[in-house]
Amino acid sequence: MNKFINHIQLGYLGLLPFLACVGWPLLVGSNNFNMQFFTFYSIAILAFISGNLWHAGQQSYRDAVKAILPILPLGFLAFLPQHITLVWLAVSFWLVLLFEKTSPQWQSYHADYQKMRFVLTSVAFVCHILVIGISLYPN
Repeated sequence: MNKFINHIQLGYLGLLPFLACVGWPLLVGSNNFNMQFFTFYSIAILAFISGNLWHAGQQSYRDAVKAILPILPLGFLAFLPQHITLVWLAVSFWLVLLFEKTSPQWQSYHADYQKMRFVLTSVAFVCHILVIGISLYPN
C-alpha cells in the first residue's frame, strides 16, 4: 500500500509548479519566462497523463486515437497566441480525464487514485484559467 500512497503523493507534488506559476506573478509581476515555463510544464504533464491512456497491445485503434488526440495539435498551437494554447491545454486536461473515466480500467483503479485524478485536473484547470487571465491582463 505504501507504494500506492507514494504515487498519490507524487501526483499532488506535480501541482506545485502549476501553483508556483500562478503565485509568482502575483508576488513579483508577470513575465514571459513564467508564461513559457507554465505552458511547457503543462504540455509535459498533459503528454504524461495522455501517455497513461496508452495500453500497448491491449487497445483498439479508437483507444489509441484517444491517447494522442489531446497532444496532437500542440505543434500547430505554437503559432497561435499563448492564451489560445492555454485554453486548449486546459480543456485537454478534462478531455484526458473523460477518456480515462470511460476506459474499462477505470473501475479497477483505487478510489484514492480516482479522487486524485479529479483533484489534479480541477486544480490544473483553475491554474490555466488564472494564467490566461494573467497573460491577458499582465499589470
